[in-house]
Amino acid sequence: MYLKKLNLKNKTALVTGAGKGIGKACAIALAEAGADLIIISRTQKDLNNVCKIIKKFKSKCVSYACDVTNYNQIKNIISKQKKIDILVNNAGTNIPEHFTKVQKKNMEYLVKLNTISTFHLAQLSTLKMLENKNRKNIGGSIINMSSQMGHVGGPIRSVYNMTKAGLEGLTKGMAIDLAKNNIRVNTVCPTFVVTPMTKKFLKNKKFKNDTLNNIPLGKFANLSDVATAVVFLASDASSMITGTSLLVDGGWTAK
Repeated sequence: MYLKKLNLKNKTALVTGAGKGIGKACAIALAEAGADLIIISRTQKDLNNVCKIIKKFKSKCVSYACDVTNYNQIKNIISKQKKIDILVNNAGTNIPEHFTKVQKKNMEYLVKLNTISTFHLAQLSTLKMLENKNRKNIGGSIINMSSQMGHVGGPIRSVYNMTKAGLEGLTKGMAIDLAKNNIRVNTVCPTFVVTPMTKKFLKNKKFKNDTLNNIPLGKFANLSDVATAVVFLASDASSMITGTSLLVDGGWTAK
């Protein structure tokens, strides 16, 4: 038998930005694969809804309403957990502005959320993973949610490009440092996915058509495309994959 299973039974996964969109889809997909979930988002009502769905898969789910840029809150939440085996570092956003018009406060907020918070979450979760003396045998997986924009430039996205390219570098460095502990670190890099965050951009017909013309497969990614990639990287099916990017981009970066 050569086919490894996408089985996450007895694993606990922490997902940030799990209230809606990609984070919600990832949390539910991980539960479908058998994992128990710790989910974080700013809105408790969204989290309650996701927890309900996760429990239908007979998985445990605990939720915390929290802003991931609040280091002390995040540290407190992670310290309370019995264990973490998988981290999906998904919380992030974009504020599109032309490079010459980028407002300082917006740039600093994007760096704080997309890069600094991601770093802190990864570090704190890694320290929790390493509390398990058997970590080398059972392994661990950290998935940083990046973007095709971590690999190529895009109009009115210079700050987003900067934060996601930074995430690619962080992922490679982490992967080298944590390899001896059998904790794998990778990114998932979607193209445009139809989510509550991107819907507002895609209302612009010209933007929508230009975007589709850049995707050789001629379609946007859906939530399942991204969530399935995350489950693959979380599972032992990808046990030799670390320090790299899984591009779910329909061929955008191949050109």
